[in-house]
Amino acid sequence: MTQERVSLQRGLHGIEQLGGLLIAALFAIGALVPNLLSDYALLIGFRLMLYIVLAEAWNLLAGYCGLVSLGSASFVGVGAYVLVGLLNQTGLPVPVAVLIAGLAGAALAAAVSPAVFRLRGLYFTVGTLALGEALRLLMINVPWFGGATGLFLHADFPSSQQLYLLMLGLLAVTECVLSLATQSRLSILMRAVRDDEDAAAQVGVRTFRVKLGVFMLGSFLMSAGGALQAYKLGAIEPYGMFGLQWSIDVLAMVIIGGIGLRCGPIIGAVFVVVLAELLADYPELHVAITGLILIVVIRFAQKGLAGLASKLVRIFEHRGTEGQPA
Repeated sequence: MTQERVSLQRGLHGIEQLGGLLIAALFAIGALVPNLLSDYALLIGFRLMLYIVLAEAWNLLAGYCGLVSLGSASFVGVGAYVLVGLLNQTGLPVPVAVLIAGLAGAALAAAVSPAVFRLRGLYFTVGTLALGEALRLLMINVPWFGGATGLFLHADFPSSQQLYLLMLGLLAVTECVLSLATQSRLSILMRAVRDDEDAAAQVGVRTFRVKLGVFMLGSFLMSAGGALQAYKLGAIEPYGMFGLQWSIDVLAMVIIGGIGLRCGPIIGAVFVVVLAELLADYPELHVAITGLILIVVIRFAQKGLAGLASKLVRIFEHRGTEGQPA
């Protein structure tokens, strides 16, 4: 291994450590924030954590296992509808309802996996996109789900503090699960499937099982996030909960932050939320700038902001070793 490659690996390791520090700091602040910040700040924190959860789940699918999906909206919407139905019909505690909503998303992933896993590459991406559109049309045309009007939540409206703490709990679960998945034998199997599925199968990797497990895990997290979003809104409808914007926003966050890197979704989510707040009064300008940033990142920094930071670390390390004896 060349010195340059060793330096690159060190840079990437430093970025991974930075991601862990960011999460640890977020947890520490989260323990104090509910008594320190305004309701508006709590809702911004809720949205930031929701985006991190969704981006982490998508990065697990696409960045680690090669399952580039545009079906995030499918699982966000399913989680939202399941939660509203459970709270309206059964009155279950919210954490239990969120857990069941996540399991419903995982069950949907297991149900459609035999069909979508027959597709690869761009065809898989288009297939997951079609799944979201099919579910949206189903919700519109079946009266049980409220049609185009949607459903209203009959439970008491939650406080900003309650919403924040619930999402903080989901974020903690997400980070624990992702850390275990990316630092275990599963990480090796996922990367093998991502790099060459046929070669992985020839050396004994059960590719279908690996993809199914990752698909169900990512779908569980997305559906749980969608459930908490529905609890926050108090009312849901198909166009909003199954909208393509969920899929596009998640993809943009991961690409900007750094696909396939542990801290990439965190950096991307923070960047997107901060940019959205700065340009809240100029929505058209916000969309244009986000699109421009995506083009620049895809063209000049394929590993996103996290990868760019790793290159800077490598440059500084190289300068620091100049002049030293061999």
